[in-house]
Formats: sequence, structure tokens, C-alpha cells
Amino acid sequence: MKKILLMVAAVALFGTLDATAQEVAAKTKIEKKAKKAKKEALPSVDGVGMVFENETIDYGTIEQNADGKREFVLTNNGNKPLIISNAVGSCGCTVPTFPKEPIMPGQKAVIGVKYDTNRVGAFTKNVTITSNATVNPSKVLTIKGTVNAPAAKPAMDVQKS
Repeated sequence: MKKILLMVAAVALFGTLDATAQEVAAKTKIEKKAKKAKKEALPSVDGVGMVFENETIDYGTIEQNADGKREFVLTNNGNKPLIISNAVGSCGCTVPTFPKEPIMPGQKAVIGVKYDTNRVGAFTKNVTITSNATVNPSKVLTIKGTVNAPAAKPAMDVQKS
């Protein structure tokens, strides 16, 4: 069974059946190192840092009254605790939530956003984060998308008696 799995892995990685177990292991090791390097690629800050995985969330096209909850993930890339003091939406239809506890160096946290999907049409809204970050204490995040109205229901035939 192991031999079959190795052959399948070799075909997937190299496109042939000629790959040895050592070649497969070497390729896997290289891929793991690349992923680790990508994760460690966050610039380090002396003080308090705040780096977001994404600063824009695109809801795409969603139906009216769909789930409007999304999350922005951030990392404190500094060497001191990050404190988020406020998160404000650009209108009443965008309600953010944020952690009240300090975010320690290297730790991740989540800024939650709930958009009111009862409103039909295209939208672009902002959430402004206020923190004690050394470089950029204020950060503007964006949500966007389009809310479609529900499809019209077919009329039922009503016969008069």
C-alpha cells in the first residue's frame, strides 16, 4: 500500500513514475520550508505592530438577508502588547467587534464585522480601527459586495369556483 501511495505522490509531484522516495521526500521538505518562510515573512516592528492578513473583504454577490458576518485576522508583529481601543463602522449598517484584551507579540486576533444584508445593491463600507500601534495607530479596513433581492416567486394559478 505504501508503494502505491509513493507512486501516486511521485506522479502528482513530478509527473512521472520515475521519482524515488528520496526525491518525493526532498520535494515535500522544500515545500514545507517555503510555507514556513512565507508565514515568517511578517516584518518585525520595535514597539507595537498590527498587520492584517487582508485589509479588504469582498462578499461577492450574496442574497438579501444572507449571513453578513466576516472576520479580519491580524497579527501583532511587534515586541510589545497591542491594544485596540476602538473599531467604528462607516455607517449603522456595518457593526464591528474587536478584542478588549491586549494582543501579545506574535499573537493573532480577529476583528469581526457584521454587514446588514437586508439592504439591496452594491456596497463599499469602511471600518476604522484605533490602536496603540507604533507606526499606524489607525487602520481603515474595507468590506464590499453586492446584495441581490430575492427572486420573484411565480404567481399561483387561482381558479374561481
